[in-house]
Amino acid sequence: MEFLNDSLMLSRIQFALTAMFHILWPLLTVGLSIFLVALEVMWLKTKDRDYFVLARFWGKLFLLNFAIGVVSGIPMEFEFGTNWAPFSRLTGEFFGNVLGYDGAMALMLEAGFLGIMMFGWNRVTAGMHLFATIMVAFGSSLSALWIMIANGWMQNPTGGHIEAGRYVVDSYAEALLNPNHYWGYSHMWLACMGTSLFVVAGISAWHILQQRHKTLFSKCFKLALTGLLAVTPLQVVVGDIAGLYLFDIQPAKTAAIEGHWETNPPGQGAEWHIIAWPNKASQANDWAISIPNALSFIATHKMDGQVKGLKDFSPEDQPPAIPLIFYTFRLMVGIGMAMAALTLASGFFWWKNRALPDGPTQPVWLLRSWVAFIPLGYLATECGWIVREVGRQPWAVYGLLRTEHAVSNLPAPAVFTSLVMFTVIYSLLLFTFIVFARRIILTGPNIDEPLPALQLPIRAQEQGS
Repeated sequence: MEFLNDSLMLSRIQFALTAMFHILWPLLTVGLSIFLVALEVMWLKTKDRDYFVLARFWGKLFLLNFAIGVVSGIPMEFEFGTNWAPFSRLTGEFFGNVLGYDGAMALMLEAGFLGIMMFGWNRVTAGMHLFATIMVAFGSSLSALWIMIANGWMQNPTGGHIEAGRYVVDSYAEALLNPNHYWGYSHMWLACMGTSLFVVAGISAWHILQQRHKTLFSKCFKLALTGLLAVTPLQVVVGDIAGLYLFDIQPAKTAAIEGHWETNPPGQGAEWHIIAWPNKASQANDWAISIPNALSFIATHKMDGQVKGLKDFSPEDQPPAIPLIFYTFRLMVGIGMAMAALTLASGFFWWKNRALPDGPTQPVWLLRSWVAFIPLGYLATECGWIVREVGRQPWAVYGLLRTEHAVSNLPAPAVFTSLVMFTVIYSLLLFTFIVFARRIILTGPNIDEPLPALQLPIRAQEQGS
């Protein structure tokens, strides 16, 4: 229990708790907002009542998710000043600006149009309501962009220099337009889409299995599946490109991810360890099951490409908890492959049964799989963030500021007390979300809800008058 007297470790645990809890909500906010745009476009295009009913149903879950996300994210902003004051002093002229852009440009955009999206169906025209929904979706994605730029800059700081204990920006273009930021953002944005669409498809599958509004949720399932058939292969491509950048800018992290200790000599490929047990103390793997030359192909797309090993870095510059990094990465990839396989299997059955009189159907076992897979996108994303953040250590800002020099000089008991308080409050928030989300899902959509008069076709409005 020595860590209870270690202010640095307690501050790291506290920030990890707040970050890992908060990331759960933007995942659904980003993806579900775009799905709501798709539902509303389908409603306006076809005037099929089902799409309006679905938009209203998923809008309730979106609003609940958005509220918890805002509440859980606010403490993180303050932690930079309370627990990580030296970090804030060094990076504030850039990092602080980027977080300010997120609040002023993205969060305010979401909040400004959220009321219209949720409560303006009978108060604004169809075009204005669709515009509001698009702005909420755009604001959600824009917020994720600014956050990923801020985090990406911590991973690969560019565009300035340190002067008198502060990071001075020489070129905002160089700092903001670093390609690494945008491949990382693309990877995260697709993770948001994939996770959200799996949630939509899984809940839809549950309603179908329960024989509740089967036709309604079959349309919803098909729309989510269509999105996943596009997102899944794209995520594989983007993940590969993002990984290639990572091998260049953070070779110590990638060596830890792969349990790769010795730099392979020229002309000899590096083996890829399927499973292993990296041992930092001995600077080697205790055991491993490997594929020859595979790591060289993964990292360089050449069978004999050179890949830096962990021994090229001093032990104090190597990431900690290497087995954690090694296995969370493999868990993330394994979950991604399983989600892709389920998507392809459902796509196949949908295509195979497309000519049936009652429309395409899914086997019961496949629908049950969709229900079981609902939490897996969240788990894969958490694993990805563990790899990204633990793998960056021992640096708070890679190559510029060590984490041990970034922490505030706070008494350990004070940090422990706040950690306990955050744990209790976030547990209550999670419990609250589960209770209300369960109520929304079990209640289901209101199929008798009257259509918005301002969004009906002109001929229908004339007949009603």
